[in-house]
Amino acid sequence: MTTETDYFNNLCTVSRALAKNLKKQEIFDRIVSTATDTLSGRGACLFLKNREQAGFTPAAQNGVAPEYLAAASENAGGLMTDELIKNGYIAISDISEDHGATSHDTLKRAGIGAVLAVPVMVHDALSGVLVLFAPAPRTFNAGEIAFLTALADQGGIAFDRARLIEHIRRNSRLVHDLSVSINASLDFKQILSALTVDLGHAYNAKGVSVLLLDEDQRVLTPVATHGVDSTLVDEEVRSNDETIRQTLAGETVWIDDAARHSGVFDPALYQKANIKTILSVPIRSGQAVNGILRLYFGTLREFYNDEILMITAFASQAGLAIQNTACFMSLENDYKDLKDDLWSHRSWF
Repeated sequence: MTTETDYFNNLCTVSRALAKNLKKQEIFDRIVSTATDTLSGRGACLFLKNREQAGFTPAAQNGVAPEYLAAASENAGGLMTDELIKNGYIAISDISEDHGATSHDTLKRAGIGAVLAVPVMVHDALSGVLVLFAPAPRTFNAGEIAFLTALADQGGIAFDRARLIEHIRRNSRLVHDLSVSINASLDFKQILSALTVDLGHAYNAKGVSVLLLDEDQRVLTPVATHGVDSTLVDEEVRSNDETIRQTLAGETVWIDDAARHSGVFDPALYQKANIKTILSVPIRSGQAVNGILRLYFGTLREFYNDEILMITAFASQAGLAIQNTACFMSLENDYKDLKDDLWSHRSWF
């Protein structure tokens, strides 16, 4: 029988692994194996929210045969309810008698008799679920629930730390690449084209577009696109819909579902283009907004605050590149005028 000392010692083992800076996958594997061994389970699986695809995907698992993992994933998705957040866990003491559990027949054939699930929380948001599969029907006690919850918390810490490290590396690479582009060329269209490609790859976006205001006519014009049909971007510009107006007013607009958002000009057009989420960020030159940077995603996508902040920073860099080009052209023209004046004055002598 597992004692409180066993719980404490095993939890300390996972905590030490986390402190040793082990790789994310190693920590995830340690969590599911510790859950299975300590709680005498048939197996365990850590499901994490996938922002690139709908639903949750297995990040680590043991004791669940590959042919039954899909059923386990479906069952995990069915557990993502308000009850999981409100109560802090969901316990199914007999999978064959719980008709609310999806794929219970398949799980029963896999030798799974009971299920205990606890949420993986990151910054008070549901980011996944840790599921213990028991080989026979059983009632889970408070100690077992508390232990699995503590393991899930460790998984949330590992997940968040890995995300932060990934973001730091990605952002550092983007800053470097953009700085190189700005230093290598004064052609702002070339710089913006490189920016759209880099941002698209870094954020797994379906496409990126840069729209700039003409200083004379104040007309919005596409100057760089990547991965998105230019016809769609032209339609966006002509429509001047609410999201465009909001962005030109200096507001960052997150269109969570373009096919259903009331502010877009033609939801059906985005649906046809398989565009789900759009992030629209103002490009500033000084205090004035002189353009828009838009990222398009093929899946419903959420954004962390630091991601929006970083994309906004790159939009500002785009504005700086435009401003530098304008200053250079102005200086170049002034220099040319000065040379012309000098030659004119020399002709007097």
